[in-house]
Amino acid sequence: MNRRLLLISHAPTAAMRAGRFPADDPLDARGLGEAQAARTRISIADDVTAFVSPAVCARETAVALGLAAKVDPALADVDYGEWRGQRLHDLAAQTPDGLTAWTRDPHAAPHGGESFTQVIKRIGEWLSALNVAPDPALGHVRNVVAITHAPLVRAAIVHVLGASPEIFPRIEIAPLAVVELQHSRQRGWTWNPAPS
Repeated sequence: MNRRLLLISHAPTAAMRAGRFPADDPLDARGLGEAQAARTRISIADDVTAFVSPAVCARETAVALGLAAKVDPALADVDYGEWRGQRLHDLAAQTPDGLTAWTRDPHAAPHGGESFTQVIKRIGEWLSALNVAPDPALGHVRNVVAITHAPLVRAAIVHVLGASPEIFPRIEIAPLAVVELQHSRQRGWTWNPAPS
């Protein structure tokens, strides 16, 4: 069966605007307003099954988009380890080599959390599970939406394209960006850069 998946990055948070690594931050009034406004521009089918990251900002985004979404731990943000909640600017001063290694080497995890390679593997397994051993909740649903985090959306693109993990930092995903993936038996997962 063909399946259409919309990956949506959550609305912006105050932590994002302050240049901090996430620490399960909620949406602020501005982010919530942007998520509510996005509801009119994001075309979500009526017969959709929705999944969401356990993070507060992702769950609040799902609600603002009018989705009753099932929490899926595989859609959680990158584990930032010791860097959780810290400002990027401060880390650049305190541990410049570690930060440089993490941003340039997809296998590096100097913060004690996940590497980009691990995130790509995690989302790849989640994508495979949508079709190999579907969740009983999916049944014969053709349309799936997942509210998650920009790094997970980037990782999904890298996985689907079979690209080298080294391109990971070259993909920009904005808050509330929508990436459409399609699955067919003949081709597997493909990326549709112009979602309909």
